[in-house]
Amino acid sequence: MNYEFFLAKRIIGSKTYKSSVSAPIIKIGITAIAIGIVVMLIAIATGLGLQQKVRDKIVAFNGHVIITNYDTNVSDESETPISTNQEFYPNFNQVEGVKHIQAVAKKFGVIRTETDFEGVVYKGVGREYDWNYLKEFLVEGELPNFGESMSNEVLISSYLANRLKLKLNDTFQTVFAKEDINQIPNIRAFKIVGIYNSGFQEFDKTFVIGDLKHVQRLNKWKPDEVGNFEVFIDDYSQLDEKGREIFKITPSNLDTQTVTRKFLSIFEWIKIFDNNTYGIIGIMILVAGINMITALLVLILERTQMIGVLKALGSSNWSIRKVFLYNATYLIGLGLFWGNLIGLSLLFAQHYLGLLKFPNPEEYYVSTIPVYISLDYILLLNIGTFVVCLLMLLVPSVIISKIAPVKAIRFE
Repeated sequence: MNYEFFLAKRIIGSKTYKSSVSAPIIKIGITAIAIGIVVMLIAIATGLGLQQKVRDKIVAFNGHVIITNYDTNVSDESETPISTNQEFYPNFNQVEGVKHIQAVAKKFGVIRTETDFEGVVYKGVGREYDWNYLKEFLVEGELPNFGESMSNEVLISSYLANRLKLKLNDTFQTVFAKEDINQIPNIRAFKIVGIYNSGFQEFDKTFVIGDLKHVQRLNKWKPDEVGNFEVFIDDYSQLDEKGREIFKITPSNLDTQTVTRKFLSIFEWIKIFDNNTYGIIGIMILVAGINMITALLVLILERTQMIGVLKALGSSNWSIRKVFLYNATYLIGLGLFWGNLIGLSLLFAQHYLGLLKFPNPEEYYVSTIPVYISLDYILLLNIGTFVVCLLMLLVPSVIISKIAPVKAIRFE
């Protein structure tokens, strides 16, 4: 029989324990752990959620790895064509972990209406284009359907539609300049079949998505010539490694660039959230640990006579320490239970109901505060908090070895 565990259970279950001097301090300790868990869960879930949302939006418009020609063009417009007669296209089997590759081309144009005009980048896509990334951004209409013949259907952002006073099924003209600026520009008419809103204003105000054949005809390219390739991988955590592998197997006249390198400033910005999260976790665990240390010291002080009797009966210092550590384990577990219950309830409410929104979504690229819920980090956080708090309690429990049995029994 584990008599230390038996004694701890008797102490926790006794009425005097619940109405003792230490009861309010113990409740404060439990509350501190619960609040700490709630704050840490929210910090991790919102930090990871925002990182993933921003990352997914950038990937949706660019892919994980972009394959282009070596040239000095740093704009969004495709100038030098690439042949689609490549070993890696249309099936990228040379690198494990690549799930899709698609050919696109971009051309700068100006949308012209009766009352206004707006500069845009027309992004031409083909039949193999993966619409799954943009599907969740669709707010009106449907996604374009491109086949063998040239289509005038386009997908436009709600930002551009509002600025140009356009709506679903409207037709608008877009002016595309020729290489010789003295020549009359090309004019194309497009029909809006869908309106999207990614919340990423940098892309929303830029891209109109339509048929690749228009860019090929405007640039006088062959049917097998495109502007660049967008590659999507299965595991984002392996992006740098896969980017290097893709670079090695592409021809020497082609360059590859990961999305993190192309949008370095944005990805460096979202990395800051990791530092903030680590700081919050450290502070919360420290506060919870200090509160539990205080509760344990008060509990030891209150049970000084019991400690003296146990020592007089032959109990070792470590055996008595285990009684109080069992007691502290129960209190930590209680704090973790209520913290997880409250924290996860708030996270699920935000995930499914979207109650909290950013006051200025254009600064964070999302309107609703996103949360990422995963069993991995929840278990890791709980185990880590439990272990750290318990280790912190080993130090104050040493005070038990300093208590003399005779003085402890006489202690009032």
